Amino acid sequence: MHIHTRTHTHTASQYTMRPVRSSVLCRLLPAPFSLALRSLVLVLLCISPHCQAVQAENVTVLEGGTAQISCRLQNYDGSIVVIQNPRRQTLFFNGTRALKDDRFQMVLFTPRLVRITLTNVSVWDEGGYFCQLYTDATHHQVATLSVLVPPETPTVEVKQEAVEGGEVELTCMSPRSKPAATLRWIRNGREIPGVVSQQDNGKTFSVSSTIRIPVERKDNGAALSCEAFHPALGSQKRIRHYRLDVYFAPTVRIVPPSGILREGDSLSLTCSVTGNPLPRNIQWSKINDTLPERAEISGPTFQISRLSQSHNGTYLCQAQNNYGRAADHYTLLVYDPGAVVETHSAVPYAVIGGVLALLVFTVICVLIVTIWCSVRQKGSYRTREPILAWY
Repeated sequence: MHIHTRTHTHTASQYTMRPVRSSVLCRLLPAPFSLALRSLVLVLLCISPHCQAVQAENVTVLEGGTAQISCRLQNYDGSIVVIQNPRRQTLFFNGTRALKDDRFQMVLFTPRLVRITLTNVSVWDEGGYFCQLYTDATHHQVATLSVLVPPETPTVEVKQEAVEGGEVELTCMSPRSKPAATLRWIRNGREIPGVVSQQDNGKTFSVSSTIRIPVERKDNGAALSCEAFHPALGSQKRIRHYRLDVYFAPTVRIVPPSGILREGDSLSLTCSVTGNPLPRNIQWSKINDTLPERAEISGPTFQISRLSQSHNGTYLCQAQNNYGRAADHYTLLVYDPGAVVETHSAVPYAVIGGVLALLVFTVICVLIVTIWCSVRQKGSYRTREPILAWY
């Protein structure tokens, strides 16, 4: 569009044509106008077939990726085209490199489209890139480059040891992202609300989420996960898996031998120990006496060969770690080879007695049902007898 300006001299060139600066008009537009509306105004201003204009497109790219910055030309007649970075340094002057930065490459220069690429993009490359067209009036548009920084897999830190009966504090951290990542704690498919902290590091953000949960012995080895969400990841997420390490005092149980031990037999005891950390040293001893000379100890296993009645007594197994101590005992009773022992006979008699009681109960139930059916049948016969006599 041209604006006609009346001159004060009446000559052959009474009227002159002066182009309107589109950049000035764009600055007069209200700030909320979108880029599309601003571009539309430029098109409406350039309804003349000789009016030139330039348009730019905003670009969003992942850090480390390649950005394509495009300048679209309208009615280009060979005028000077300049592309500048956000610091207003000239990158290209009519297709010729002006700034020594090999990351910028001119890939297309046509009367309709000028395109450059920027490789290995960093957050410091963000900002407005100017597409300028120098004609009678300077036209320029700004292509805004936005850089997304996806988070790495978050890390988990433990403030203090998790001890049975206490609490554990876990912090999930995402040290660098743009925009700030969203963190979420998950246990058994359910979210655990955390205290979120966010820090602005200039171009990027660091985020942390802290939870405090009570722990018991059963929680040792429980699985948790910290998930990081970010627009650059789309529907995906970064996950850090973590297993609780709960410390607790040991438990001790002696596994006794089966059957009766007689002189000449061998004894083998196993001390079953649990705990976190697992006790390394297991101690065997005999209460109020020393261990027999033939006793053999191998970790949790205690053995005596060729038993005699002199080996009778109570044997003790002990274990400890930094969180407590535990013990269990076993009383050894060695019998003569020909001795009759009735101690263990109660078990089969008890079983037989239980079976007999069940049989007696079953017989009584059958008798009750039989008697009830018999009484009911007799009552029904007496009811029908007068009726037959009437006939």
